[in-house]
Amino acid sequence: MDLILQQSINAISLGGVYAMLALGLAIVFSIVGLINFAHGDIMTFGGYGIFLALAFGMSPVSALAVGIGAAVVMALTLERTAFRAMRGADVVTLLITSFAVSEILKVLFQNGISARPVPISFPSAWSGTYQVGGATIGVVPTVSIIVALASLTALTLVLRRTATGMAMRAAAEDIEMLKLLGVRANRVVAIAFAISGLLAGIAAVIWTAQRGSVDPMMGFFPVLKAFIATVLGGLGSLGGAVLGGFVIGILEVLTQAFLPDSLSPYRDAIVLALVIAALLWRPDGLLPAKNANRS
Repeated sequence: MDLILQQSINAISLGGVYAMLALGLAIVFSIVGLINFAHGDIMTFGGYGIFLALAFGMSPVSALAVGIGAAVVMALTLERTAFRAMRGADVVTLLITSFAVSEILKVLFQNGISARPVPISFPSAWSGTYQVGGATIGVVPTVSIIVALASLTALTLVLRRTATGMAMRAAAEDIEMLKLLGVRANRVVAIAFAISGLLAGIAAVIWTAQRGSVDPMMGFFPVLKAFIATVLGGLGSLGGAVLGGFVIGILEVLTQAFLPDSLSPYRDAIVLALVIAALLWRPDGLLPAKNANRS
């Protein structure tokens, strides 16, 4: 029972990170049709923001705020300089553009900072543990669950209760109609990128706190898993992205914890096989977007 509790905390913690990244991908895709593979580099930029802030003597809390702000600024910068001019292009062109931007950023990180991981020192209390019954629970996974759920809840309220959120949801349905109604599409898209950057920055905080370091490839694998989560949940579906993120996180932790040693090298393959099986059952995803079948 204690092992199940401990692994459940770990699973929800990892799933929360994937859910935030997947939601950032889904928000941008639902509005402009861009699968932004540079999203992982936005997360990495946030991690380097934390590293540099600490290197300049800022307090840990201030450094985390700097990291989140750096991710938001990077997301807005990419939207304005790289993606705005490509808006309206076909999916393949947008995909190639995002890959190119991602590779450029990785090269800049490698040559401008370091190709190797650079350590980030957080207070020792942040890496502590506490006991619940016979289970040993980490402070960071617990905090990451709270932060992830609070972030997702706050974003849900913004999307459903504010004029900006309603404009974003309307843009996801039909951005051309939104323009005809006199709404500034550039502003709506920029806000979507800012929110995706905010989520990537929060994910960077959680990821670096767990790893204790940042490197140019830090965001690649989490965003790859987040992309799989968006497909599993239903490409373009915000709720599906969150659900897919938690499902992928839970599957990863459970397979790592309970697979026999002989099968542990095949953990990722088993997780992906389960995802494929789910997509064979529901080709449009677990919670498909309303416009998933539109031509």
